[in-house]
Amino acid sequence: MAGKVGAAFATSHNIGGGNETTVLDLLHALLIHGMIIQGNASGDHYGPVAVGTPDARALDQCKDLGRNVVNLINRLKAA
Repeated sequence: MAGKVGAAFATSHNIGGGNETTVLDLLHALLIHGMIIQGNASGDHYGPVAVGTPDARALDQCKDLGRNVVNLINRLKAA
């Protein structure tokens, strides 16, 4: 997995369900395997989170994260 690009997102059943902790633990696991992490400078910085079914905000952040991951991969390929 070393050198591959990764990102994380989470959803839980209730507020205080540990979404940010879950996302951070996923990112830690990716880093342990030498992966390159894509974060977000605005919104949910570590990765999108939702409570229950993702709402429009969470879906937009997931789409943005997906675009950012693809852009990062393309930039790395061009380097």
